[in-house]
Amino acid sequence: MDLSSMIIAVAGVAGTLGASVLTQRGSERAKRREIELVRDHEEIRENRSLRRKCYAELNRDARQFTTALNRHLHVMRERGVEDADSDTLEEAKNAHRDRYSEAQMIAPDEVLMRASVVNQALNKVYGQVKRLERGAPGPGETIDAAAQAQHEVWDMLRAMRTAMRHDLGVSYED
Repeated sequence: MDLSSMIIAVAGVAGTLGASVLTQRGSERAKRREIELVRDHEEIRENRSLRRKCYAELNRDARQFTTALNRHLHVMRERGVEDADSDTLEEAKNAHRDRYSEAQMIAPDEVLMRASVVNQALNKVYGQVKRLERGAPGPGETIDAAAQAQHEVWDMLRAMRTAMRHDLGVSYED
């Protein structure tokens, strides 16, 4: 056997072994990329699901707080406020507060900006209602003014809901 045949044989064996190692490495790299893509896709889906749940609950609780304020104002006009009436309003306020706190950790800036506007408006009306209830209204605070401010919250709620739907890709209307 001459030296050139031996070199060719060794090169052939090394090439065969090297090719299988390179093929295996390439396959492992492709598999890792595929796993990362699947994880990324799953994370995006879980994040969207979490936001959808949070948005649905925030929308519901903000609407219920708005409705509870409206009912409370009607009660104040029609008769004296009883403990049960105050408890119902407090429950609605607390539910909204909890949901808004959750949204602060989940929602992107556009949605959070709209949710913040709603939250501030609801708290402002709530403060007016409580001051009226105590008989210590601020300047210009009347039941009619509080009712008007409560009614204006509905437009803010629609804007918040639109931002949420846009974020979820449900609606692209502005």
